[in-house]
Amino acid sequence: MTLRLYDTATRSVRDFVPRQPGKVGVYLCGLTLQGPPHIGHLRSGVNYDVLRRWLTYAGLDVTFIRNLTDIDDKLLVKCREQERPFWSIAYANEVILANTYRTLNVAPPTYEPRATGHIPEMHELIQALIDGGHAYPAGDDSGDVYFDVKSDPDYGFLSGQQLESVQAGTDEFERGKRDPRDFALWKGVKPEEPQDASWPSPWGRGRPGWHIECSAMCRRYLGAEFDIHGGGLDLVFPHHENELAQSRSAGLPFARYWVHHGLLNLGEAKMGKSLGNALDLAHVTALGVRPVELRYYLASPHYRSRIDYSDEALGEAAVAYRRLEGFVQRAVERVGPAELGAVPAAFAAAMDDDLNTSAALAALHEVLREGNNALAEGDDNAVRSTLVSVRTMLDLLGVDPLDPAWADHGQDGELRNVIDALVALALEQRAQARARKDWTAADGVRDQLRHAGVVVEDTPHGPRWTIGEQD
Repeated sequence: MTLRLYDTATRSVRDFVPRQPGKVGVYLCGLTLQGPPHIGHLRSGVNYDVLRRWLTYAGLDVTFIRNLTDIDDKLLVKCREQERPFWSIAYANEVILANTYRTLNVAPPTYEPRATGHIPEMHELIQALIDGGHAYPAGDDSGDVYFDVKSDPDYGFLSGQQLESVQAGTDEFERGKRDPRDFALWKGVKPEEPQDASWPSPWGRGRPGWHIECSAMCRRYLGAEFDIHGGGLDLVFPHHENELAQSRSAGLPFARYWVHHGLLNLGEAKMGKSLGNALDLAHVTALGVRPVELRYYLASPHYRSRIDYSDEALGEAAVAYRRLEGFVQRAVERVGPAELGAVPAAFAAAMDDDLNTSAALAALHEVLREGNNALAEGDDNAVRSTLVSVRTMLDLLGVDPLDPAWADHGQDGELRNVIDALVALALEQRAQARARKDWTAADGVRDQLRHAGVVVEDTPHGPRWTIGEQD
């Protein structure tokens, strides 16, 4: 494996060399649980699941950490709006997120820590920063503790920001700051906040700042230095910049590679609940798009590229996936399911080139053409070989049609069962018409199915049907 990854810190594509031979530690900034996930969030889960699959395929033992932020300013706003405890809102959204990831065949992380479960580790890290002269308690008895950005000569390294151009954060209180650009490590409790949303600390009751949470959890699960830190491009500044500053200032080497995925936009704006333009999995399934097709849509572009979402583009991706699925179905009918194996050199080269799934899919479709030719020529050996390659490539993208993960997804699976039964009934009526040589009636059934989006193909093993166009 000669994987090369674009490293945000160096602004270059670099050879990926694990810190420990044969082992990789990956930390992905997960969701803040003030609301359920939208499909922009799901891109993150899918992209890093593909990275994890590729690292595993290369024989590496991957420890994958994806955190959950279950306490922060936005959650406390939701508390007041909904008149519910913060932990009730966070847990409800955590359950939805886990179910949604499962539906999209995103493997669970090795560990999924919650911020509220790591308060002692945050206290330890904050105290180390205070002792080292990089942080200070506010002098106004507020209980706030701030990181001193001027104490870090490398501040701005990750994002390329100059300290002179950094603006003070609008989501942090200004009480007792020495410099408006300093950011909160610990936030003293405020009279209007719920009492159960604070913890005792050496500086008084309060709660952690957003950035210190991830530094503490990285250290707890991956050690002082680890391989890959991931997240969306919108996290580079200030979140990841501040993580890097406080961790390095505390003496932690921290992440060796910073990998960021592009955003999913609706129009010219990033998709987000605060902007009122968030589309969720229910919106997609209402369009008749299956979860596997949504995953294919999210995984197809290069992970660093921006996705400009539209229902039309999603529909086109669904049709493209159905062509791949159709080949797998036809090949399995011919030669059996076959086992997963190796991928073609062109696919591997694309994936090793900064996880270029777009180029990898081009290689996959080239193999697909060969497979369709082999099916037409009746070359079973070539069909079997192609099926192994196609299934393995699709599996590495998490969209192998034969993966049991796609067998049933609650309401989606029930709907598929209903469709199966109705199409089977129509095909039985067509078979009866053909048996009595009523070709007009038989063709009429087939045309009605086609009009409904069901394509019927007669094979030596009987009629086979797919949803959408044939390749």
